[in-house]
Amino acid sequence: MSKVIMRLNELSCPSCMAKIEGAMTTTKGVANAKVLFNASKVKAEFDENVVSADELISKVEKLGYPVLSSKVTVV
Repeated sequence: MSKVIMRLNELSCPSCMAKIEGAMTTTKGVANAKVLFNASKVKAEFDENVVSADELISKVEKLGYPVLSSKVTVV
């Protein structure tokens, strides 16, 4: 399993957090995902044989939440 931490531009409300978490946790290959509202971060554990970090970043951005590319960490 790999982990990705994405720093977002800003989250404006708790429903944004729920929207991102819902999209991430229903993505095939994602074992778990957590959105840290106050820190504007998304943390996800995923199977890199099923989904890539870039695909997860793209998914968050398609929801309308820009990911700060210089603040992405993949472990």
